[in-house]
Amino acid sequence: MQATLKTHVTFDGVGLHSGRAVRMVVRPALAGTGIVFCRTDILGRNPIIPALWHHVMVSPLNTRIENNDDVVVSTIEHVMAALAGCGITNARIDIDRGEVPIMDGSAAAFVRAFVEAGLVAQNSPLRAIEILAPIEVRRGDSVARLDPATSLQIDFAIDFDDAAIGRQSKTLNMANGTFVRELCDSRTFCRKSDVDAMHANGLALGGTYENAVVVDGADVLSPGGLRHKDEAVRHKMLDALGDLYTAGAPIMGRYTGVRAGHAMTNQLLRALFDTPDAWRWVTVDAASAARLPGVGVSRADLYAVA
Repeated sequence: MQATLKTHVTFDGVGLHSGRAVRMVVRPALAGTGIVFCRTDILGRNPIIPALWHHVMVSPLNTRIENNDDVVVSTIEHVMAALAGCGITNARIDIDRGEVPIMDGSAAAFVRAFVEAGLVAQNSPLRAIEILAPIEVRRGDSVARLDPATSLQIDFAIDFDDAAIGRQSKTLNMANGTFVRELCDSRTFCRKSDVDAMHANGLALGGTYENAVVVDGADVLSPGGLRHKDEAVRHKMLDALGDLYTAGAPIMGRYTGVRAGHAMTNQLLRALFDTPDAWRWVTVDAASAARLPGVGVSRADLYAVA
């Protein structure tokens, strides 16, 4: 069954790149709505942007969606991951600026609020996207790939020169609350040199050592250090789940990312939907529902979250 929140939840924070205060309200929505963003500060233009792959604009630092009236919302990937990981299929997200609040750099605040608010099942069947054949995109030594599987699995590998990150890899089956327990509290990360360069160019103005893991060679500069020794690759998996949810439905397949990012995952979705024989819509029955990311999530899963 499709699902939505029992009640609305409000988030106040700042935009990572603008540094400006943002209020975002995630509201229940009717079955069939999907995930849509509404810019409450927009007048005279269409403020609604569906969170779908063909509305995604190429951006190396985040996932940005835009409608035909040039209305934009950026950095949607963390809240999209939380929605996917909690099994929320329908929601309207009202936001008073063009960027989702960064919170602590992870999806934990969103997950906590969604789980505490609770979900309501809707009297409408849930459809999923079943991967039937491999689809792959490459750029240099970066790879993003989808293969057939009976549930959503994510396999990710990264390789950074900084000793604080280095080579990391992880594979998870995303069923039954795995996202909440294993990934949702993992924060975005960056090098100190990149932060300095972005600030010098007027970017990442809302970024601090409190809402990102900042590294400098072998040193972790953020207070408290890492939440997980492999927090960086876990965050890349978090991003991948959020970006994959712009497919418009849960995916039943294995995603492999090697040094992949937001743009490559969107390129992969575009390649998938350009290849009709590689996928099909399936109506989710009880057996397959048990293998979806949000099914079985409960307050008990929050105890594992930092």
